[in-house]
Amino acid sequence: MSFESVLAQARAEGRTLLNEVEAKSLLKDAGVPVATTTLAATRAEAQAQAESAGYPVVLKVVSPDIAHKSDVGGVKLNLKDKDAVGAAFDEIVANSKKAVADARIAGVAVQHMAPQGTEVIVGMTTDAQFGPVMMFGLGGIMVEVLKDVSFRLVPLAEKDADQMINEIKGRPVLEGVRGQPAADLKALRTTILKVSEFVQKHPEVRELDLNPVFAYPDGALAVDARIVVSEG
Repeated sequence: MSFESVLAQARAEGRTLLNEVEAKSLLKDAGVPVATTTLAATRAEAQAQAESAGYPVVLKVVSPDIAHKSDVGGVKLNLKDKDAVGAAFDEIVANSKKAVADARIAGVAVQHMAPQGTEVIVGMTTDAQFGPVMMFGLGGIMVEVLKDVSFRLVPLAEKDADQMINEIKGRPVLEGVRGQPAADLKALRTTILKVSEFVQKHPEVRELDLNPVFAYPDGALAVDARIVVSEG
């Protein structure tokens, strides 16, 4: 799945938002650590892909007409066997159609449920004057309420990524507090740099969010990804 083919497909369908499976596949190819995610168009495909991914798994609706999946009952977590996956697939499709009657549903995204880590966000937005700008911060409430984030212009050098990590007020959280393990800062730096390289290589990318990225004592993993591209 090349960037060019995904971009062409999205534009042919009049979409600027790539679906989660497309976004993660492109980022994985670019060396960004993302959770492997596959698209299941049918109940049987979802069950087969769940077996392959390894339990527990997460299912999420894939639809260009549904932006906030959890709000419509389009996300099912911690599914532990084949029967649970089948039932979840049916529920997600039914819930989504009930919430958005004419929604185009491509299927569901299937991924192994990653263990919890310290949540951070890595993102990119396009400034009208300066062009692509990278962003880093702690995830969850820290980014939504406290707006505790740092920014740098693309392209980034290693020292820029290190500064982004060190500048946030919540930096001590990454060193481990209240018995939490310290995060792998080198893995976070690599993630930031790989995203910077990706958006530099593909100027069609206008927005990008990895939220959350789970930071572990050894490594990091983005479990959700969002990419917006320019119109054709």
